[in-house]
Amino acid sequence: MKDPDSPQPETGSPPGETPLILPPRKHGLMARLRTYFFTGLIVAAPIGLTVYITTWFVDLVDTWFVPLIPAQYQPDRYLPFDIPGLGLIIALVLLTLLGALAANFFGQALLALTERIVERMPVVRSIYSALKQIFETVLSQSNNSFREVALVEYPRKGSYTLAFITTSIRTDLPGLAGREMIGVFVPTTPNPTSGFFLYMPREEVSVLDMSVEDGLKMIVSMGIVEPGPKKLPKNGKSKP
Repeated sequence: MKDPDSPQPETGSPPGETPLILPPRKHGLMARLRTYFFTGLIVAAPIGLTVYITTWFVDLVDTWFVPLIPAQYQPDRYLPFDIPGLGLIIALVLLTLLGALAANFFGQALLALTERIVERMPVVRSIYSALKQIFETVLSQSNNSFREVALVEYPRKGSYTLAFITTSIRTDLPGLAGREMIGVFVPTTPNPTSGFFLYMPREEVSVLDMSVEDGLKMIVSMGIVEPGPKKLPKNGKSKP
């Protein structure tokens, strides 16, 4: 005989009536189809976009360099199909030959002459000088710029964002003589090709144990793709 004072299981029905037993909730067909659709989208979108961007880039380079081949020597005159990537191969060969030419005495003299001519053009010289410095900095194997990711307090106190260290410590900035300042590039999201260049005090720049690739992934994904716990600041202090 049950104790009337013992707690009774909740059935959702008033006392004295037949208990209403709720069946377990089942996922409907539309919910499963929606899950399958988003799963397929997550799988297919990166592959499709990668193929599309790669194909677009190869076709663009082909339109630039394939016309350099004389018409009578172009492969499509002898083959029943086009050769995708032929322009890319030509570009690699030409750039390698250009680099070899610029490495010898004759190439250096020719390059110096060309730069002297460019320096006499008011607008062109500024564009050429800026682009040259950027490419030399980014592609130089002996330079440490764009190699470290840091955490800086920006755009206001109490909020932090990722930044890339672009310069070494400087103590000779006008008006800041004696203070250790570091140049950092703060990119925008999701487009990291634009942003702001800032000089910040050394003690306010916390270097992260994070690769540049992981930092770019985090910026492009707007923080959705996060690195592991080991990517936290090194004791919360900036790197000497």
